[in-house]
Amino acid sequence: MTPDEYERWMIRDCARCGRRASKSAEWSDGPICRTCYDRAMRVRGCCPGCRADRLLPGRDATGTPICRDCAGIFRDFFCDRCSFEGLLLGGRLCERCTLADTLSRLLDDGTGHVAASLQPLVTSLLEMDRPKSRLIWLRNPNVVRLLRGLAAGSIPLTHDGLHQETPWRTVVHLRDLLMDSSALPRVDRQLLLYQRWLAERLATIEDPAHRRLLQHFATWHQMRRLRSKAEKGPLGRSQTNQTKQEITQAGAFLAQLADRGRTIEHCQQADLDAWHTEKLATRRPAQTFLRWCMKTGRMPRLALPPQVVNQDQAPLHQHHRLAVLRRVLNDDSLPLRARIAAALVLLYAQPVTRIVRLTTNDVIDDGTTVTVRLGDPPSPLPEPVADLMRAYVQSCQHLPYASSRSSQWLFPGRQPGQPMNPVSLQVHLREIGVPPQRGRTSAIRQLVLQAPAPVIAKALGYHDKTATRLVTEAGGNLEPIRPRRPHTVNRDDAPSLRERKAQLTQTGQTLCEALLHRRGISSHKDVLAQRGPTGDEGPGLAPLCHPLSVGLEQHCYALLSQCFHDRDDVHRNSPLPKRFEHATGRTYLPRAGPWTLPSSPKVTNRGDSSRNTRHLNMRAHQSGGPYRPGRRHPRRR
Repeated sequence: MTPDEYERWMIRDCARCGRRASKSAEWSDGPICRTCYDRAMRVRGCCPGCRADRLLPGRDATGTPICRDCAGIFRDFFCDRCSFEGLLLGGRLCERCTLADTLSRLLDDGTGHVAASLQPLVTSLLEMDRPKSRLIWLRNPNVVRLLRGLAAGSIPLTHDGLHQETPWRTVVHLRDLLMDSSALPRVDRQLLLYQRWLAERLATIEDPAHRRLLQHFATWHQMRRLRSKAEKGPLGRSQTNQTKQEITQAGAFLAQLADRGRTIEHCQQADLDAWHTEKLATRRPAQTFLRWCMKTGRMPRLALPPQVVNQDQAPLHQHHRLAVLRRVLNDDSLPLRARIAAALVLLYAQPVTRIVRLTTNDVIDDGTTVTVRLGDPPSPLPEPVADLMRAYVQSCQHLPYASSRSSQWLFPGRQPGQPMNPVSLQVHLREIGVPPQRGRTSAIRQLVLQAPAPVIAKALGYHDKTATRLVTEAGGNLEPIRPRRPHTVNRDDAPSLRERKAQLTQTGQTLCEALLHRRGISSHKDVLAQRGPTGDEGPGLAPLCHPLSVGLEQHCYALLSQCFHDRDDVHRNSPLPKRFEHATGRTYLPRAGPWTLPSSPKVTNRGDSSRNTRHLNMRAHQSGGPYRPGRRHPRRR
């Protein structure tokens, strides 16, 4: 066919997109180009004409997708093997059947069947959505070579065997698929990538002494730290990036030290000062290596410049933060994924690195309320965010990514079994007008001003020291809450009952009154009468201003119970009996039943030893400490 004949017979104006291109089909609405044809083969649903749930390649007069029978398309789209209606490839087979034949041909172990060790990989690839993307991946000659080597046994099906193969990007993706399908034992992906990077980095160092020293530092310090973190949870990219910077800057320091004619054993303070004089922010990661050398005796102990803590950007104003949150929740044109992430940032002050690590199991939906496990206890979502979260969890099951079928990540990435890149999520948030860092800082500062810092830290997954620092930066009053004491408490170390009562008055009652001022409750006794000991909503009570307020109220009730509980424990386990007997020579007589703080102790008969004993007992407890000999107590006047 000549170019003129091809132009005359095959080139047409597409009836759907209007682009002049080669036609792929001639349907009832006109010629269809290849792009519109492939797009039409992805549309499935209920046909508005015949009400059948099937492929909808056609269009009616209004542009609504309809099935081939209603559109008058005579071409058949059913697979000859599985009778699936969809895009047909060679031999009138659908994409999934074509993918199965391709995998059977590449993974043949010589017996005409797929190798038994690679059968889980075949099952996982066939269960993924959009098998055409897998077919495009299998066209890569490096992928074909690796799969045939694994099937024939020339490449061992182990992590060490794959570690020797190239190119590394193709090997990493194949290893992720093997781990996701359980064909390989699961190990941390970032840890494997760092090991590969470390081997390549050390190979570029010419000095053998420097290479050996950096190898020791990476093996005995960095790898031990990374493996310890990997046992607790998957590593993030920021952790391995920081480790790479430490190796890079440590090698640069050793090279500069060699240019000055010194070794690490003879390093002087002037050498460290010269290193930190220029580009301090870039060269600061080398301090980890320097401290390790000083600790292990490889260099003299010298002074390092203090670490400068960079101040966060100015937080958003509260009115601005609430306005952005209101716009994100009400604008349905924004991506659902970005709206959920923005709500977690602006409402619960979660960093994007922690948001991408959430799983679908962290979202708890009991039919009435939706909670997210950010800390302990799980934080409830208000109604607008709860509806969005339900819709998003349902949509995660149909994402066209390789990790959507087997992974439980709430924000899955494009790599099998891996979450979304935090940098990509930050880009999505900025595109919808949400500054992640400033919004999170504004939210957490507002929360620590409304509630005690330990409660906020435990509910949102923050460290206690971080929450305390945020209270100071926000200009709030620091009211620490003591942790729950064990049953056996030393009387010298335990807080007195008067301190407990003051703590309850200042923290519990004041907090409940601040939280419930909109309900017209003026005392903590009214809170107990209306809400009960469990903090359940009573009839006719107005909703709280923030979902975390329910957990804060329950904390107040727990503090009240803890006060009385610790009171009895302190009374039973205090060393007061022995000290009293040693000081007075009399027998200590404890009060029967629960002890109560007396308002005004009275002694009517000084000759009665039992009355004097009870009097000293009450005075000791009332003063918050044990009875001390030689201390005068008030007499009755």
